Amino acid sequence: MSSAAVAAAKGGRGRGRGKPTAKAVSRSSKAGLQFPVGRVARFLKKGRYAERVGSGSPVYLSAVLEYLAAEVLELAGNAARDNKKNRIIPRHIQLAVRNDEELSKLMGGVTIANGGVLPNINQSLLSRKAGKGKVEIGSASQEF
Repeated sequence: MSSAAVAAAKGGRGRGRGKPTAKAVSRSSKAGLQFPVGRVARFLKKGRYAERVGSGSPVYLSAVLEYLAAEVLELAGNAARDNKKNRIIPRHIQLAVRNDEELSKLMGGVTIANGGVLPNINQSLLSRKAGKGKVEIGSASQEF
């Protein structure tokens, strides 16, 4: 058996002597992230956005994506709690995103399926004399 075969059989590299190989540690855990750094790196390479991809760019992008996801989930969880629900549904995500100025700007052109719309009544549709006691039944523009 050759030395390369012995080294491969032992699971190490080189001559086969020395310390056994250490347990693999993911780049996500090294960076302290939950989002997959390796998968993001693979997508960046396969997407052909550039000829080469630096080692720090998938870590940075994973951190940004994780932060945005955490922000949306926190606001959607608050919206679900306000509606006395334990489960986040698309409506809660829609309310969370549209009520936050920066997220609304970021996701301005995004449609969330089953999200609905924000509750809003235009001021011109509201009665002007609602606060002054008696409300007129018919307006002057409708009388002939």
